[in-house]
Amino acid sequence: MSNSSKQPFVSRNPGRDVQRVGTARVLGQDPTKIYDPVWGVIGNLGDSQCYIGVNAKVEAVHQAMSDRIAKDDLAVRLIAPAYTIGVSDGQLNGTDRMPYSLIGREVVHDSVTLHLSANAVKGVIAVVACDKPPVGTLAAVLEHNEPAVLLSDGSIMPGHDPETGERIDLVSAFQVAADPSDEKRTRYAMHGCPGYGSCAAMYTYNTMQSFIAVLGMEPLSMVAPTAEDPRRVQEFPQQLVDCLTTMTERGIRPRDIVTAASLRNALTVAIALGGSTNVVLHSVEVARAAGIDLWREVITEAEFNDLSRRVPVVADVKPFGRFYMEDVEDRGGLQVVVKDLLEAGFLEGSCLTCTGETLAEQVARLAPDAPDEDVLHSVKSPYKPTGGLRLLHGNIAPGGGAVIKVAGVEGGLEDGKFVGRARVFNSEAALLETLGAAPETFLDHDMVVVRYEGPRGAPGMPEMLDPTSRITTLCRQQGITIALMTDGRFSGGSVGLVIGHVSPEAIQGGPIALLQDGDTITIDINQDRIDCKELDDPAEANRRAAAWREATERNGGTHPDARPVSNRLLKRMRTEARSPLEGAGFGG
Repeated sequence: MSNSSKQPFVSRNPGRDVQRVGTARVLGQDPTKIYDPVWGVIGNLGDSQCYIGVNAKVEAVHQAMSDRIAKDDLAVRLIAPAYTIGVSDGQLNGTDRMPYSLIGREVVHDSVTLHLSANAVKGVIAVVACDKPPVGTLAAVLEHNEPAVLLSDGSIMPGHDPETGERIDLVSAFQVAADPSDEKRTRYAMHGCPGYGSCAAMYTYNTMQSFIAVLGMEPLSMVAPTAEDPRRVQEFPQQLVDCLTTMTERGIRPRDIVTAASLRNALTVAIALGGSTNVVLHSVEVARAAGIDLWREVITEAEFNDLSRRVPVVADVKPFGRFYMEDVEDRGGLQVVVKDLLEAGFLEGSCLTCTGETLAEQVARLAPDAPDEDVLHSVKSPYKPTGGLRLLHGNIAPGGGAVIKVAGVEGGLEDGKFVGRARVFNSEAALLETLGAAPETFLDHDMVVVRYEGPRGAPGMPEMLDPTSRITTLCRQQGITIALMTDGRFSGGSVGLVIGHVSPEAIQGGPIALLQDGDTITIDINQDRIDCKELDDPAEANRRAAAWREATERNGGTHPDARPVSNRLLKRMRTEARSPLEGAGFGG
């Protein structure tokens, strides 16, 4: 990478070169390096405090790159930082704008691809924030397949209720949304999210950052520190440049790191952390970008469920536990969990990582302590005996892939089964309206069905943190169980007996479109099934399907219960979106 034998600079094409020269001078770089390989920094930006810390990290990484290029006279042309646009899941949950969340993953993927490809970037460090932009960024990096490292911007610190002293956060605030006290709701809004950073606990953000690090694309020690930790601007930037330099010198590319074995490692840790159901969508998309079919080359649905039965939950973290990511860092960080799982034989330690070390070598260098058995538990003395996620099939989900977070179930299962009566809503908005106006109408063992919220139906497969939080609060107050199933998805902060990703989705005429109020729905996690008693009758199932098709044909090919779409992004999602088992993203 050195420029020691550098020849006198001669422009090959002044028209193309003049802006490169000008850019180099503005950035304080050597303009005679404009033909050298390109390095750059990417950041995810958006409209909330999730993204506020990104600029400072991008600037610190950019400066670290610039310093290294000058110090070692690297044959590298540094370009200006580039930024993608993200949204705030927390601010959009429960609104008609929530479909843009998952679409945001796809837009980030497109924009990072545009940047990396158009500028022929040969080395990149990406500072990622919130839920979906990190996945879109990683997918683009994998398709580009040049040396790259990711840095999580970090999670926010929890707030404190000034009246009780209890630690609270965004999910706590959603759970008091229906509280009759104006003062309490306002108190949570004012104090739940101090400072900046992405969600504070084992919600989707930290599930995916842990996944990405175990995958090998981010140093393990950089996941758990909060967004405001000074190491993120003082120490980590130079360490990231070390990683990028090592990858470049050794010819290590992202697809050398992201393999079937490393994907299985990452899924195993997500299960052990009791992570978000969104990992089932995002892992498929990451694998695809690496040229891997997750369900054929990494793990089948049956193997996934078997793994979840064998791997325990080892973290006592919210949304189902007591602690936050700041507590995980205080007890040694993600590397504590990875070391324990390695020693228990659940992980493949020979997988290569962005540091140039294998996963086992990286853990050995970090030398983490043993689990404290309070925040972080060992495999031998777990927080919960079986893993957090399970995939369901049955006559409601004949293709499989419906997902339940077993770690978040708070009650209602008797000997592994729940039998409930369907209460059907054709949109999340309709459910929220009823929860707000008539919460007393929800009864023990209701099975709430929310449909036309899938990848094509919504379109965009919105999360349902608002209604699940209200239902959770209702269940806790009354000591009852209200289950919920949807062809949409859930926030990592959702808890309770909730099943998402039901497919085929309603807009495609899947069985969920045929359910009616009062139907008998059975969830059986012993057999990993979700079934409707009435749909077991072929004549009844055929009658309902015929009625659905007739209504769809009368409405010009789209069922009248599906909301109309208005703009290019929504139309693209409705036309192209894959099924949840295929990642629920744009086609192509």
